[in-house]
Amino acid sequence: MFVATLTVAAVAATTTAHAAPLRADHPLIGTWRTAVPDTECSETYRIRADGTALVFSNEEVAESTFTVSDQPDRNGFYKQADTIVKDNGKPDCSGAITKAGRAVTSYLRFHPSGNMFVMCVDANLERCIGPFIRVRGRPV
Repeated sequence: MFVATLTVAAVAATTTAHAAPLRADHPLIGTWRTAVPDTECSETYRIRADGTALVFSNEEVAESTFTVSDQPDRNGFYKQADTIVKDNGKPDCSGAITKAGRAVTSYLRFHPSGNMFVMCVDANLERCIGPFIRVRGRPV
């Protein structure tokens, strides 16, 4: 998946994430979509309260487990550690094939509306991707 690939390339240290339940009103729970720059491709993330996610990127379908901080830090960032546990082996929006076991740490900053966030390499807004826009519809 393009986003994970981009983030992995920029993150020097990674950690392995294990699924951990989120509080019912955690802002990350839901379905999110982001457009991939310079392509006609988009990625959709279904983030579940049980600490698992399903990602659709071009032909790729990937499953991951993750941990995310319960509350933002003093600068408004949530730390997330995500590990791909299953991938269908098809190309993502960048044409890459993601391998299971890939781990990524990123920092999420939500818009005050709660309907948009960016994913950053560090806990600042210098190297981020997004925005990820909340998709309305049936619950995940």
